[in-house]
Parts: sequence; structure tokens; C-alpha cells
Amino acid sequence: MALSLAFGMIAWLAWPRWRRDSGVARMDLWRELSALLEERLRSASPGERRVFAAGVAERLMSRHEALPEDEQAPFTLSLRPLLNSVWEGVLGDSTAFAAVNRGVAQYMLSEYCHNDGQDGPADADESAAAATLFAAHTYLFGCHEFAIWTSGRAVEAVDEHLQHLAEMEEDELSIDADEALASELRRQLRDLDLIADFSKELRYSLMGLPSDTSVRLREELRTPLSRR
Repeated sequence: MALSLAFGMIAWLAWPRWRRDSGVARMDLWRELSALLEERLRSASPGERRVFAAGVAERLMSRHEALPEDEQAPFTLSLRPLLNSVWEGVLGDSTAFAAVNRGVAQYMLSEYCHNDGQDGPADADESAAAATLFAAHTYLFGCHEFAIWTSGRAVEAVDEHLQHLAEMEEDELSIDADEALASELRRQLRDLDLIADFSKELRYSLMGLPSDTSVRLREELRTPLSRR
């Protein structure tokens, strides 16, 4: 029962807010890109999915860390060590598995993992926090659903940012929202193209890679994937 509730909460975090609240349909362009991305993640190896999810979560986390201090969320910042452990694991340090497992377990046992809906704390529903938790699950299990949900939180973060800009502007926002969402998905597809070049090495990353290989992958994968 507890496991069912926990994964129910995960599914809620994965469901973009614009779908939850409004059901507004987006332009065909980015919907096609979204479908293409999902198909790519389904066909990717677990190792490739793990790195992809870490990269998406890193971009959201670093963006959150760059916010003014009074806009940063303590719970989100508290997940930075977990995300660092995810990176170590996806790039071939097998000892990181225990640290990621503990980090996920701590979340599952905390007040932030609940079935109280809007009556419970919403800290884990912040995009960078949710993406980090999904990336951790992607690392532990390698399944495409968690990687897809990580992707979705990045798209939602773009949508939220555009809404914030619109609220700050007196005139109509000049940014094309659909193009902005499509741009995020194109970025994710480019990330998958890059990751695919390292598919042979990543296939066995969960079991551990030589330290020199991990160091090289940190430079050739983590650095470009983290770039905002």
C-alpha cells in the first residue's frame, strides 16, 4: 500500500501542471517533438536514459541555484547531494548506488511524499526538485517512464517561466510560447544524439566503469549536458 501511494505521488509530480489544471492543447509541432522524444527514450538503453535524466535535472537544478536567495526553495537545494550522486552513478561509479538509494528512501519516508493533495507540502512539486527525484529513479531502475517524466518537468519549467514573464509584462508577451516549448524538446533530442555516441560505454555503467573512463565521460557528457 505504501509503495502504491509513493508511486501515485510520483505520477502526480510527473503530470505537467498545464495538463492538470487546464487541459489546453498545444501546437502540433511540439506535440510531435514530444512524441518523438518519448519514442527515442523508449528505444534507448537504460544507460543512455540515466545520463539523459541526469542532464535534464542538472539544468533545472543549476537554474534554481542561480535564483535570488529569497526565491530558492530549501527542499530543492537539499537535493543537490542526491543529484551529484546520480551523476557519479550514471558515469560509472557503482558505489553511488547506495547513496542514491538512501536519498530516494529519505524522500519516500519524509513529509514531502504524501497523498494529501493540496493539503500537504508542495515542496517536491517544484520542477528542479521533481526532476532530480525522477532522475534518481531513472538511475535506480533504468525504465523509460522516469526519463520521460524528467523530460516533462523541464518542459513545464519553460511554461511556468513564460507565465511568470507574462505576469511581469504590462504589454502582451512577445515570446512564442509554443516555439519556446519546442525549443526545449529540440534541446533534449540533441542531448540524446550526443549521449548515443557513448552508448557502448554506458551500456554497463551501472555495474561500474574504469575510473579513467568516468573522468573522460564527465568532461565529454556532463559538461555539455549541464550547459544552460
